[in-house]
Amino acid sequence: MILQALCDYYSRQQDELPPPGFERKAIPFVIVLDRDGRFVDIEDTRDGSNKRDKGRLFVVPQGVKRASGIAANLLWDNSGYALGVVSAPRAAKLNAAGLEKEQKRTQETHTAFVQRVHDTFPAPVTDGGVRAVLAFLEQADFNVVFTHSLWPELNKSTDPLSFRLDSDLQLICQRDAVRQVVIAAEQNTATVRNRCLVSGNLDTIARLHPAIKGVRGAQSSGANLFSFNFAASCSHGKEQGQNAPVGEYAAFAYTTALNHLLRANSRQKLLVGEDTFVFWAEKPDPAEELFADWLQPDPDDPARGVEAVKALYEAPKTGVRPLDQDETRFFVLGLAPNNARLAVRLWNVSTVRELAVSIRQHFDDLAIVRSPRDPEYLPLWRLLVATAAQGKSENIPPPLAGEVLRAILAGTPYPQTLLVTTLQRIRAEQGAVNYVRAALIKAVLTRNARFSLAKQEVDVSLDPQNSNIGYRLGRLFAVLERAQALASGDHLNATIRDRFYGAASATPVTAFPYLLNKLAPHHLNKLTTGQKIWLENLIGQILETTTQFPPHLNLDDQGRFAIGYYHQRQAFFTRKSTDNQTADQGALNHD
Repeated sequence: MILQALCDYYSRQQDELPPPGFERKAIPFVIVLDRDGRFVDIEDTRDGSNKRDKGRLFVVPQGVKRASGIAANLLWDNSGYALGVVSAPRAAKLNAAGLEKEQKRTQETHTAFVQRVHDTFPAPVTDGGVRAVLAFLEQADFNVVFTHSLWPELNKSTDPLSFRLDSDLQLICQRDAVRQVVIAAEQNTATVRNRCLVSGNLDTIARLHPAIKGVRGAQSSGANLFSFNFAASCSHGKEQGQNAPVGEYAAFAYTTALNHLLRANSRQKLLVGEDTFVFWAEKPDPAEELFADWLQPDPDDPARGVEAVKALYEAPKTGVRPLDQDETRFFVLGLAPNNARLAVRLWNVSTVRELAVSIRQHFDDLAIVRSPRDPEYLPLWRLLVATAAQGKSENIPPPLAGEVLRAILAGTPYPQTLLVTTLQRIRAEQGAVNYVRAALIKAVLTRNARFSLAKQEVDVSLDPQNSNIGYRLGRLFAVLERAQALASGDHLNATIRDRFYGAASATPVTAFPYLLNKLAPHHLNKLTTGQKIWLENLIGQILETTTQFPPHLNLDDQGRFAIGYYHQRQAFFTRKSTDNQTADQGALNHD
């Protein structure tokens, strides 16, 4: 299903994607020749917009797949193959003996590069561009290249280079004669054909599939979605791709489509933790552009994401984008690195209508009272980073991103791991229940309640009628913290949150008796009469139905504790002034 959907996407994008036998390749440097094969110049195709600029993309003959062996590309390759020189970064890492060995191997790769051109274009060579390249290579006088001002820049790069005639705009490997030879070679395949499991057509079965590049954390040379490179993977005496018969055309189509989706600056790609997600529709659809803006807007253009989410909510009312009536199928594929292969973390097929409903529900579940400074719609990466140690994306638990995105797309309960990791981070950071973590916990509990009628949903803001013991104790803890803050001001080395949050939220009986009987009276006695009466009344209201403190709270109630704590603190800032609180406002502003 995955390969078939990718092949269909390739068919849809054929005007934009390269034909069989070709690929898009970034080539930063081009050697310019005249028609006699004399060196003219080195062209730099980079625009210098960023440090990772790999140069302009060209459609070139498809690259060979190589590991440790020698195999040359046609009319484009790295400087070792094309010119027979060891790159400066590689040479710097070798001692004298290692450098001598590397130079010998590089000469072999250069010989293979020249031989590939001869094998593809046997004499007499009729194309002027190919003749010029052969003349340049056979003369082997590259000193004019090595003395060019751009040579140091080219030599420190491991990126490929290619050739162009000074009278042409296209590369020599893009000339019609080269295209015809490559296409003819694609059609002149082996006579043995078998049924392709993707297309159902008879085709030559691909022994090896082209590499997939652009997955975060995978090898820079590319990785495979599936491969059979050890005996335990093979059966019935078959080797490599014969174990899962995918035709040459289907192998090219699905890898080309996937590499296109994974390209740099793709708007159909999401990077979350170590997972990479790509998405597409079965036919052109606005959702292809909106999906990333909904879940992970560009940090350099956050307004675009806000507008996209607003359009998602307003579409049913305004009809600007009738997403709720769009039955176009929509695909989401999540990939993660796994040695030389790629692991499929997520595969979701839905319609755009179902997608719009699910994402709106996701934002509704996250909705919680917040400061005006906080964003209304939280991107996926910010949610997941809130669960990670030190707030670093590389510390996000590996399977979590795929599981959360799957829950968002399917409208199912969020993984319980999300609640566990969020509570762990709160305890590790001494009760740091911020807006993002409160929204996450609220979303998990809300969905759990929706799928279990016995559970009570969590409101967006303070709910004084909520009788859940975890929620009430969270509110109580916030009130006791407020009493301490008003009594001590800014002269505190450690608050009760720093010292007691973990115990109070997990084992209340070990913390609250001490907090209520020892610390609370001490703090309340330092307050003004109005403040003391106000806080004592609030404590009494919260404890009205509480007869004893439980020895422990289960995981969901620990989440409700965090929400009660967060709600009560937010209420302190949004509560309107009353006669009993007028004197308290100055102190409130310090928290």
